[in-house]
Amino acid sequence: MFKKVSNDYDFIEMEKKWLKYWEEKGTTKKYLEKNKSSKKYFSFIDGPITANNPMGVHHAWGRTYKDLWQRFFTLKGFNQRYQPGFDCQGLWIEVEVEKELGLKNKQEIENLIPGDKKASIAKFVDLCKQRVYKYSKIQIDQSKRLGYFMDWDNPYFTMSDENNYLIWHFLKKCYENGWIYKGNDSVPWCPRCETAISQHEMLTEDYKEVYHESIIFELPIEGRKNEYLMAWTTTPWTIPANIAIAVDKNLNYILVEGKTGDSFWIAEDTLDRIFKGDYKKILKKVKGKDLVGLKYKAPFDDLPAVQKIKNENKNNFHIVFATDPMILPITTDEGTGLVHTAVSAGVEDFKMGKKIGLPMVPVIGDNADYLEGLGFLTGKNAKKHPRLILDYLLEQDTKGENWVFEIQNYKHRYPACWRCKTELVWKVAEVWYIAMDKPSKSQTLRQRMIDVAKKIKWLPEFGLERELDWLNNMHDWLISKKNRYWGLALPIYECKDCGHFEIIGSKEELKNRAVKGWNSFEGHSPHKPFIDEVIIKCIKCGREVKRVEDVGNPWLDAGIVPYSTISKNNDGNPLYLKDKEEWIKWFPADFITESFPGQFKNWFYSLIAMSTVLENTNSFKTVLGFGTLLGEDGRPMHKSWGNAVEFNEGADKIGVDVMRWMYSRTNPPENLLFGYKKADEVRRKYYLILWNIYKYFIDYALLENIKLKEIKSLNSKNILDLWILSRFANTVKIVEEYLTQYNVKDSALVIEALLSDISTWYIRRCRDRLWTNSEDKQDKRFFYETLYYVLTNLSIILMPFLPFLSEEIYTNLTAKESVHLEDWPDIPSELINLDLEKNMSLIREIVEKGHSARKQVNIPLRQPLNSVTVTLNFPISAKYLPDLTKLLENELNIKKVITKKGKDQTVIFDTNITPLLKNEGETRNIIRRIQAERKNLRTNPQDYINVQLPDWPLGYEEEIKKKARVKKIIKASEFKIIKA
Repeated sequence: MFKKVSNDYDFIEMEKKWLKYWEEKGTTKKYLEKNKSSKKYFSFIDGPITANNPMGVHHAWGRTYKDLWQRFFTLKGFNQRYQPGFDCQGLWIEVEVEKELGLKNKQEIENLIPGDKKASIAKFVDLCKQRVYKYSKIQIDQSKRLGYFMDWDNPYFTMSDENNYLIWHFLKKCYENGWIYKGNDSVPWCPRCETAISQHEMLTEDYKEVYHESIIFELPIEGRKNEYLMAWTTTPWTIPANIAIAVDKNLNYILVEGKTGDSFWIAEDTLDRIFKGDYKKILKKVKGKDLVGLKYKAPFDDLPAVQKIKNENKNNFHIVFATDPMILPITTDEGTGLVHTAVSAGVEDFKMGKKIGLPMVPVIGDNADYLEGLGFLTGKNAKKHPRLILDYLLEQDTKGENWVFEIQNYKHRYPACWRCKTELVWKVAEVWYIAMDKPSKSQTLRQRMIDVAKKIKWLPEFGLERELDWLNNMHDWLISKKNRYWGLALPIYECKDCGHFEIIGSKEELKNRAVKGWNSFEGHSPHKPFIDEVIIKCIKCGREVKRVEDVGNPWLDAGIVPYSTISKNNDGNPLYLKDKEEWIKWFPADFITESFPGQFKNWFYSLIAMSTVLENTNSFKTVLGFGTLLGEDGRPMHKSWGNAVEFNEGADKIGVDVMRWMYSRTNPPENLLFGYKKADEVRRKYYLILWNIYKYFIDYALLENIKLKEIKSLNSKNILDLWILSRFANTVKIVEEYLTQYNVKDSALVIEALLSDISTWYIRRCRDRLWTNSEDKQDKRFFYETLYYVLTNLSIILMPFLPFLSEEIYTNLTAKESVHLEDWPDIPSELINLDLEKNMSLIREIVEKGHSARKQVNIPLRQPLNSVTVTLNFPISAKYLPDLTKLLENELNIKKVITKKGKDQTVIFDTNITPLLKNEGETRNIIRRIQAERKNLRTNPQDYINVQLPDWPLGYEEEIKKKARVKKIIKASEFKIIKA
């Protein structure tokens, strides 16, 4: 017998009940091992979640997708690895550990153990590791709460030796292709983290709308009295680094005489915006090329560091030059048309300087403090004290100099560090790159990666376009991070004597090359500080060489995982290097899924790059990208805005099945609005419909003592049974097709449509077949067998979406151990009858029109009518006509249906209500009222009651007693139910 279902069911406790059951019964382990011997493989790579903080509801979206497809392919009998991953290394961990310890800079990190730099770094690195272990455990527990079945005992960690050494192998291949090089470039730089920020890490969401004070400043031209170049900058801190002024040789420039008698060169198109009519006259008009070669003075020429560069570069210091529009385009929409060029403090400035041989004045250190040789500025922080330069220039103007034309607040988008959110600066630093455009074996890495990206199936399709846009336009890959500690130890060994550098490609190679320090390193992971004990010998000059101090870009860590994590039984030993035949069974991965924003530049890119280098092919076949999760008010989630939902809180208030259905029914590329109101809507419209169908079945099956086990054959000829079986079989077929195509949204919507059909039509029209409404025992059994068959198999279909509710339904219906151990149901295709479905849809359309027509004539549905005339624009199939007509009669409460052909569908009732019809309507109303009151009083359906009624139609007493389970009807002045 089925277990009774409570009227006040606690779904959150139900989920927790099953978590405990799965743990006690080893259900997850049985699930993971279910298809171990299968020769069909489904390879999924888990994009590693950063083990740095508890999981958020936005993580639950992606993890629902990951679990859903692994569950689907488990049902389909595929052998899988089920390995979860954790991203471990990099700034995201370091910054949080620094916060915990109250550390503000690298000097404090290196003095964590006072006076012992090596021990301090070792302690800091270990604290980073411990943070990873702490939060990976928390995230595992949260993922289990989500109903996410994975091999949680054997996850991969990107900090593992295997992962790090395989990145060494990758870098060695890049080196052998001639793609690794050291650049001395102007790069985006975080002064708080004291490290370069790669182009990959500069995400759109880290550009913020901010106000900075901008300045239009005057530069006196040498040899010309009272004649100035006018330049503009939004970063006044860079003015001491000014080397030159760029102009566009083809633009028109004018010399404007101001009210004071001084004259100023600006682009002609900027006149009105800059002077606003407040000038005397225009003295001259020339092309930009005519200004090239002019020399000028600048406000910081007296500082020692600037003087030094000036004396060493007299011919190309403080000159006007013609820009290269492909490097440094000049517009007149803002600024003056003359561009302040600080070679050491801007990417475009640096490129232009490099092209035409300009010198540079380095002005800031790693923490943005002004360097030695800059006089009063030295030691002061350029970003913390933004008024330093402006105040100095204004002060000089009070002493008779002319530097400031205008200072104003300027609103613009400015990048911040993706991890600590500090505003970036640009500074020159030595950094390591992988070249994108240096040919090797006739093709560049960029060309190869583009070819590989095109082999991948991108869902949605615009993903390929976005990835190609990034690949076509990105710079060389900056792979190093200075001044950091917790990350990949770049295996670059550069000789300080002869300048030769090389890459070590494995632990074994390092051991063989080591001339010192191996014993100090052995037994440690390849991280700072112990890896740096190892010294090798330069193959060029024979001198001793140490590893460069830089750590690697963290996206190297995640990009290598298709090579480093595929191992036998997830034991951590990569098959790629020891058993390629076994490895290739899992490579390339069939499927990955991650949120699109940012990943084109990061994980997708690094996967493509690293696999292109190692195997010149794609490491995954299909990628499903999805959007951004926002608060239900459409804004990003923030605690201060009151729209944030923490995962644990959401799980215990919303329930993870409801959350999973919210994710599943969303169109992946669209942003998802998430919150309690949205969750309530989904629970009410979909989740509870399924539950109420199930509860209805259980309640009435128990009432009628129905016992069912496995349905081996379906013999009902009832048109409603045939129809719902067709709808179900068709739904299963479509859902299977959609899920195979990684289409989750339409799968969910098709299931929702089926649930609606079961609830609003099948059960509604079958009520007269059940309980006291029918004496036909065989027809009753057909109903229960049909709905049982649908529910048991539907719960299997729903298992990937709703792991808890599907388990609750399936185990009660079947008494089997778990829905998670079942296979995808084999539903006979003969059940599908599209002709019947089409005809039933027509009947339902007519019913809708009929309900509308009743409302128009103000006759309630409970009131029987004699006849209705239905005009059809296509005929109902003759074989279904009697049964479908009967459905129409019952649903519209009509004695007779008259059909005729016509252009438009119409429904016209005979509204003449005879005394007999009136009595029938009153009887129905009494029965409905009794049933409603029974529900309010929570009487058991099988219990008999007595009823007090003021009146009832003569001759209908037995019908009332039968349908409302009434023993005695008592005439009284007021309606009342009394227990019998």
